[in-house]
Amino acid sequence: MMASQGYNFENAYSPVPSCVPARAALLTGMDQERTGRVGYEDEVPWNFTNTLPKTFSDMGYQTECIGKMHVYPSRKRMGYDHVLLHDGYLHADRKYDKPYGSQFEYSDDYLDFLKNSLGHDTDIIDDGVNCNSWEARPWPYSEKYHPTNWVVSESIKFLQKRDPTVPFFLKMSFEKPHAPLDPPQYYFDMYMDRLPKKLDLHIGNWETLKDEIPGIYALRGKLKKDDERRMVAAYLGLITHIDNQISHFLTSLKEFRNDKDTIVWFVSDHGDQLGEHYLFRKAYPYNGSIHIPSFIYDPGNLIAAENHKIKQLVKIQDIFPSIVDLALNKKVKTDGKSVKQLLFGDYEGWRSNFHGEHSLGKDSSQYILTDNYKFIWFPVRDEYQLFDVQKDPNEKVNLINNSKYKPVVNDLTKKLIEFLKGRQEDFVIDGKLKKVPLNKIVATLDFVKNKHN
Repeated sequence: MMASQGYNFENAYSPVPSCVPARAALLTGMDQERTGRVGYEDEVPWNFTNTLPKTFSDMGYQTECIGKMHVYPSRKRMGYDHVLLHDGYLHADRKYDKPYGSQFEYSDDYLDFLKNSLGHDTDIIDDGVNCNSWEARPWPYSEKYHPTNWVVSESIKFLQKRDPTVPFFLKMSFEKPHAPLDPPQYYFDMYMDRLPKKLDLHIGNWETLKDEIPGIYALRGKLKKDDERRMVAAYLGLITHIDNQISHFLTSLKEFRNDKDTIVWFVSDHGDQLGEHYLFRKAYPYNGSIHIPSFIYDPGNLIAAENHKIKQLVKIQDIFPSIVDLALNKKVKTDGKSVKQLLFGDYEGWRSNFHGEHSLGKDSSQYILTDNYKFIWFPVRDEYQLFDVQKDPNEKVNLINNSKYKPVVNDLTKKLIEFLKGRQEDFVIDGKLKKVPLNKIVATLDFVKNKHN
């Protein structure tokens, strides 16, 4: 409903698809070359000063984040007036040798709620489902204790207790559908009943797979059909659960008479590979990881634009300048661009491509996405892929060795070289892409770490 009645960005992407780099891009509007976050790494200080919430706070808004922040230190507010935190199971915080006040018991407000509700021997890992796994099972407690419900319940409390004399900026940050894949029973059963026995995993002409049982933390593998169905059913169930809880919040927004003076932007930090191409989790250059939902719901018609389906390439970096432009009618200097022009049918000067990447060991990738093609380079393996994104959205046919597409490959190689010139990993030597040893791959660029040494 929100996407169809609002403004739907059908080609929205998270260029560096995992929690830390994506949230840095959302918060600052900066590309990864400037945030320094080119992969996933915990416990690197977040010292960004020009942030989305700070901009609204400086303009007199009451700013609040409820749910996931995934910054470091965990309690850093990054410009919000106040934060109620639940980052999920963060490995970095789940260490008992950390200093008092920095362990997970002190950095997770939802966990405090759960323990106070169900007993202090209760924990978020009681059901044994891992936070980065294909394992799935229903949530073991009453639905009202689920973290998705908690985000909405606390958001409604914010509406009740906020300062009514100033406008508000609220970030409702759901940890789900991130693993552990544990929707309430109703939502799990909904999709177990609907899904076919065999799922289309988009297997094409390029995947390779070892004949072995995938571990519960595996990044790739082939599951038994029932395990595959359970994983997908749980993931889709978590999404529909969020849908219903957003409906709960929208009803409350109307009860507080804020439905006609509020715009809602729904977005995800990244997607997940759910067995497609035999891959799990995120951080890959394929659509399962990088293609994200992004749409604006505007029940009061405050924006009053003509275009409701936007097909241009937009990035998570565009949200910061866009919201500032739409809500405050102001410009902010970021790498992202305001989508306001697209909503009103002005496409002049809009991007026709962007550069994305992610450090992931031997699967580390660099890629260029255009309106028509995706060109991928795996620098550690020194392997290439090319997909026609219009004809082959499921990325099943690798065209890299098709002579017909040699001009496309040459052009996109040049573009990638331009993006990677001067990078510390030495991706480009003598004007050419060169294979990179694994020990040169980093998740955070040195200029960020050196700043804090």
